[in-house]
Amino acid sequence: MTDSSAGKTALDPFGMTVVEDYERLYEEFGIQPFKSLLPQISKPYLSMRRGVIFGHRDFDRVLNAMKKREKFAVMSGIKPTGEFHLGTLMTAREVIYFQQQGAAAFYCIADVEAYEDNNISFERSEKYAVGNVADLLALGFDPKRGYIYRQSKDQRVKDLAIIFGRKVTLATMKAIYGERNMGLYISALIQAGDILMPQLEDFNGPKPTVVPVGVDQDPHLRLTRDLAAKFHRKYSFVLPSSTYHKLMKGLDGSPKMSKRNPMSYFTFQETPKNIAKKISNAFTGGRPTAQEQRKLGGTPEICPIYEMCMFHFFEEDKDVVQLYHDCKSGKILCGEDKQRLIKIVLNFVKEHRRKRQQNVDKARKILQVA
Repeated sequence: MTDSSAGKTALDPFGMTVVEDYERLYEEFGIQPFKSLLPQISKPYLSMRRGVIFGHRDFDRVLNAMKKREKFAVMSGIKPTGEFHLGTLMTAREVIYFQQQGAAAFYCIADVEAYEDNNISFERSEKYAVGNVADLLALGFDPKRGYIYRQSKDQRVKDLAIIFGRKVTLATMKAIYGERNMGLYISALIQAGDILMPQLEDFNGPKPTVVPVGVDQDPHLRLTRDLAAKFHRKYSFVLPSSTYHKLMKGLDGSPKMSKRNPMSYFTFQETPKNIAKKISNAFTGGRPTAQEQRKLGGTPEICPIYEMCMFHFFEEDKDVVQLYHDCKSGKILCGEDKQRLIKIVLNFVKEHRRKRQQNVDKARKILQVA
């Protein structure tokens, strides 16, 4: 969201963040442009190539480790507040990408945050977590080369939160997150523990660690980097790096796809009929009539249908470029575009569900759920 009183963008991990101009974030928050690093990456992920990942903090450090085949880690996770959707898919795929490039991969089930921020009981979040982990495994996460855990069950992250609390004042937390209940501040300290846990001796000590997240999560990175510096003498922490992807627009035209707004997204466990209906009824960048569309063309820059293709469902970059030009020129109508996407999405969901079902028992075992 934009703080109109200060004229600055407010990045809020516990609320609704709307970014009107990503370029402004470089100056406002010190986020670094990602594009300049792209030529140095031998096998860039599609979100990197297409500018979906637009910014970073100290990714150079991770990139050097990748080039030299030195140890590094990737860490991210999910709040177990519901089923997988396109926003959670993006982060999961980025974690898997870095794991495939040689990273030790850490995936957190943020059930403490789900409790504090969304009032989701631990019993309820446990049920969601099994499905979330089965989704992650279905996408290709290798549990033999990674660590999946629940915040509430890992004593290490809670111990780090207690230790970190000695170096954080209430004024600091208010400056970063605004005035919140103490539970959310505690949750933020636990997330700092999540981010720095890969550098503990239990996991082979300090190393470059990249945290792929949506840009609304940047406050957690700023807090954690500050704590890593304050506790460097004790733990020899390397300041964690991060990559930031753009926030997906809601299917209903809202600025952000969010679990808080059911009409802005679909989950992979919804019926095919419901998924198709949501895509069919989605907002687009098209004109009021087919005649105007043919004559004037559409506006893919504001279209969630185009965005879904670019972010997730078109494998080839050339197909994304073609769709953009077809839309701008009026060569393709929104109805045609939606019908094509529906077929692609439903095929993906069908295959994903098959793989997910095969991994449910494994997910239960990993999470130690009966």
